[in-house]
Amino acid sequence: MDNLYVAAALLSAVLHAAWNAAVKASAHPAQAMTAQMLVSALLAVPALIWAGLPAAPAWPWMIGSVALNMGAVAALLRGYTHAGFGIVYPMARASSVLLVLPLAAAVAGERPALPGMLGIALVSAAMLMLALGSGRRRALTRPALGWILAAGAFAAGYAVCDAQGVRHAQSPLAYGAALTIANAAVWTWLQRSAGATPGSLRAQWPRAVPAGLAAMVSYLLILWVLQHAPIALSAALRDTSAIFAAIIAVVFLKEPLERRVLLAVVLATAGSMLIRAG
Repeated sequence: MDNLYVAAALLSAVLHAAWNAAVKASAHPAQAMTAQMLVSALLAVPALIWAGLPAAPAWPWMIGSVALNMGAVAALLRGYTHAGFGIVYPMARASSVLLVLPLAAAVAGERPALPGMLGIALVSAAMLMLALGSGRRRALTRPALGWILAAGAFAAGYAVCDAQGVRHAQSPLAYGAALTIANAAVWTWLQRSAGATPGSLRAQWPRAVPAGLAAMVSYLLILWVLQHAPIALSAALRDTSAIFAAIIAVVFLKEPLERRVLLAVVLATAGSMLIRAG
């Protein structure tokens, strides 16, 4: 991959970890997620006016991406109710790396070379370490593991949809802006159906504005990379956000990080880098 694409994907990873940490740090993560999505959508409106709608062949992929993104967000939020951010987020990203490879092969015909397969093995080892380690009862319950794996599966699905969609859209800005607005509209409707009210979101705006900006920039960056680079390599680089998430969890959220968990994150990150090399 070109160095510029590598740098863009890594910056996207840092921003992705940061806004997820902001959501988790809120006393009401679902409300924080809703407010963040609405801010991103407001930022996307002028971008969509300027760029125009994405080309028609991208729309089926956009619909698939919205559906899978809703599943990923819901699963992450449920995971956060069972375990800390420093475990849920890195493990969900690691499992996403694992699943993007076969999906990319099936949908886009992209098949990993030997380094990519070695990366899969390392990510798998990291998953088993977190799931079966001696500290599992304290750090990772079965419900948490289930929601983490669900979030990873949904995330892998929408990553492949986005890669295919942005390649058909002819413009990362048009595709990203339209999808950001669609995601916010669907998620807000789902939250209103669950009883959320506009008044409950007011306290979230100071946190939601920087989180929404970070989410929007992160998304546009990875779409630009996906338009030009292989899906699995791009997704693996983006999912090195796991290591940034672990650092954020320890430094800013004051969550404990056991050696076993830290080693698992390191293994997952090393696996991601091997996948990038493949």
